[in-house]
Amino acid sequence: MRPRLNRRLVLEAPVRVADGAGGFTQSWATLGTLWGEVLPRTGREREGEGLPLARVGYRIVVRAAPVGDAARPQPEQRFRDGDRVYPIEAVAERDVTGLYLICFAREEVLA
Repeated sequence: MRPRLNRRLVLEAPVRVADGAGGFTQSWATLGTLWGEVLPRTGREREGEGLPLARVGYRIVVRAAPVGDAARPQPEQRFRDGDRVYPIEAVAERDVTGLYLICFAREEVLA
């Protein structure tokens, strides 16, 4: 079955930026826009700094790009969908055709 690529996702990569005091801060650089299908996996609630956090796993399906191409998502990158952010934990080919990738991602929000 073909995925429904109906969500416009911005692919971002981490960038270290000098803070002027000898250290670094992390910023995010936009690599491009991909259309994807966002499917929930599992969810749970946990405590985070005194506040309850809901953590939900997602499978995000996008069109495949060759290894090494900037349009191919990688772990430690993230997808942004408006105010929602999905850090990517792992990437795998969806099937033997190699036409699509599955990105295993998560989202944490205050519960």
